[in-house]
Amino acid sequence: MNALLAVMFVLCWSSGFIGAKLGAGDAAPLTVLTWRFLPLAIALALAAALFGRARWRGLGSRALGRQVTVGALSQTGYLLTVYQAIGLGVSTGTTALIDGTQPLVVAVLAGPLLGQYVAPKQWWGLLLGLAGVVIVTAGDATAASGVSWWAYLVPFAGMLSLVAATFLESRSPTDSDPVVSMTVHCATSAVLFTALAACAGQVSPPPTAAFWWSVAWLIALSTFGGYGLFWLVLRRSGVTRVNALMFLMAPVTAIWGAVMFGEPFGILTALGLLLGLGAVALVFRAQPRGRGPGTTPTDEQSPEPEVVRGSARVRRRG
Repeated sequence: MNALLAVMFVLCWSSGFIGAKLGAGDAAPLTVLTWRFLPLAIALALAAALFGRARWRGLGSRALGRQVTVGALSQTGYLLTVYQAIGLGVSTGTTALIDGTQPLVVAVLAGPLLGQYVAPKQWWGLLLGLAGVVIVTAGDATAASGVSWWAYLVPFAGMLSLVAATFLESRSPTDSDPVVSMTVHCATSAVLFTALAACAGQVSPPPTAAFWWSVAWLIALSTFGGYGLFWLVLRRSGVTRVNALMFLMAPVTAIWGAVMFGEPFGILTALGLLLGLGAVALVFRAQPRGRGPGTTPTDEQSPEPEVVRGSARVRRRG
């Protein structure tokens, strides 16, 4: 994996949790999400109509429907739960770390669904990361006051939504143009969030500079940076490794949240984050236990079966 892309992905994805906290201070989650995607979807649609028509040629209704579903899962479902969790009082670091349990879910499902099997050392890394999640969540729950226990289940629902989108995209029978995918995903989210906000009476944005600053932050860093790089790194490095990077979101977000918002950062949090870092190191250094049928490594830095970079080979089986 390109190290620079990995670093940029971790920083930009982590910025989404911080942006959610910034926006939550001025408006309801649905308001923030509506204005995060509505202007972005309009801009992308205009760009597609004026400059990108060639990219859309050959996009059938089935492929379009698949991208709409992926966008609904990976953006609408995932982000709504993240924002709701933060709005309920769950810290940004803990929300990020709960999302970091993705690698375990992916590891369990990647073999039967995609033919990508996890090496024994990688399993140890994933379990180590889970231990970090438990420790940090327990530490945050102890330090926080007035946060219901069930609020910590909300980010898990979002994590499962993103995992479902990842597998759906990975099993697509054809490669999709990244620009087309981004446009469809953002348009889908804009429609869904606007409809939900309208039903809740939360469409109108507050007339504050801080709100629009958080919207700009989320569009530039989180959507184009974090979300765009997620699919790029997924294509280049495979589903196990890109999800292992999720363990790094928690250290970055927890430190960021402590500096910007004064969120608790105690001994348990530090211990859990160290376990998360160790988990990523184990996953990236371990060799795969086996290869799924039809998958081959693409370079020396990525010896494991490539789920997306070898998408033409893997997807024929789906």
